[in-house]
Amino acid sequence: MTPLHATHEPLSGDAEVQPDPNWATNVGKLLDHRVLLARVAIISLVVSAIIALALPKQYESTARIMPPDNSNPGTALLAALAGKSTGGLAGLGSIAGSLLGGRSSSVLFAELLQSRSVSDHIIDRFQLQHVYRKRYRVDTVKYLAKRTVIAEDKKSGVLTLTVTDTDPERSRAIAQAYLDELNTIVVRSNTSSARREREFIEQRLVSARSELQDAQVALSAFSSSNATLDIKEQTHAMVEAASRLQAQKIFAESELASLSQIYGDDNVRVRAARARIADLQRELTKMSGTASDAALDSPTNGDGYPSLRQLPRLAVPYANLYRRVRIQETVYELLSQQYEMARIAEAKDTPIVSVIDAPLLPEKKSFPPRLILIIALTGVSLLTASAYILIREYWLLLDPSDPKRRIASRILSIVERRLHRREAAL
Repeated sequence: MTPLHATHEPLSGDAEVQPDPNWATNVGKLLDHRVLLARVAIISLVVSAIIALALPKQYESTARIMPPDNSNPGTALLAALAGKSTGGLAGLGSIAGSLLGGRSSSVLFAELLQSRSVSDHIIDRFQLQHVYRKRYRVDTVKYLAKRTVIAEDKKSGVLTLTVTDTDPERSRAIAQAYLDELNTIVVRSNTSSARREREFIEQRLVSARSELQDAQVALSAFSSSNATLDIKEQTHAMVEAASRLQAQKIFAESELASLSQIYGDDNVRVRAARARIADLQRELTKMSGTASDAALDSPTNGDGYPSLRQLPRLAVPYANLYRRVRIQETVYELLSQQYEMARIAEAKDTPIVSVIDAPLLPEKKSFPPRLILIIALTGVSLLTASAYILIREYWLLLDPSDPKRRIASRILSIVERRLHRREAAL
């Protein structure tokens, strides 16, 4: 029997028993080629150092911004007015808030920063197409987008803008230009929106003024034709006047009874008392009215004022007209104050973007990490060379009749033929 350690002795023909590859045998093979590996390490160290030193330095300038809240002047105004009102206007502020809503958010700001209009203005401002050496503008836009990172904090909504450039001054200037362009767009959008809102409110204010005037004219015409100033107060006053007349009549009747017993019916004082009682009765009849007075077209008595029987019939149309006037006055007041707020918002041109951290001039480079790059390239070169040595040794130890070697040889021959054909075609 052949001993296990005799691995290089032939068994049959050219066949040999080969040891199974393991880390010990691999290390041994690499040690046999240590000179080659040392050369590879030195060469890769020099080449990686040249590459790392040739790479241009890159600097990052970072800015952090906070989008404005979703408050709206119109909403605040309506809420304030609704707080002073009662009844149907109690929920006006909340309804206005849900309808008007906010116009800015962190997502919207991120989209605006990445918009083509902002990129075009920055490219033209710093001549980046020439700086980046791009032939087409669309390539410049893509290259600028790669050098610009916009990160959003989901919890706080704060946006972080980071611009990378080979020039520290230019990186800070581009980051500041992003903020300026964003603020310009938001201010222009808000101003345009405020102008449209002001124009709409102005038109609505004209129609509300006309409706208010019509309601006032209708109430005035009704009051003039029916001699009604204030139904409630007028009724109260007439009831008090009728009560006084009734009391005077009762007192006059008592006085007449006593005078009749003393002086007789033909006495002058008795006749005067009777005449006074008749006058009081006529006044009461005129003030109270009759049952047929409620159906008359002209609800006024002989003095030009409606009677007590006619006041209930006048109360309903008067209340409707009065309520219409009050509603139109409230609408007109709301629109007038909101119109003033819209004019203020249109004239206001203050910065809207809240900058938490302004972009600063970077003092240290952010890329490349030269030492790490040199070590990484040298390590990759050594690993590649070691893998090549081990594969080559494994290939040489394979028997020519081994199926693996035959398949690999066939594949290599096919690849070589195709490469030769391409070279011939070129």
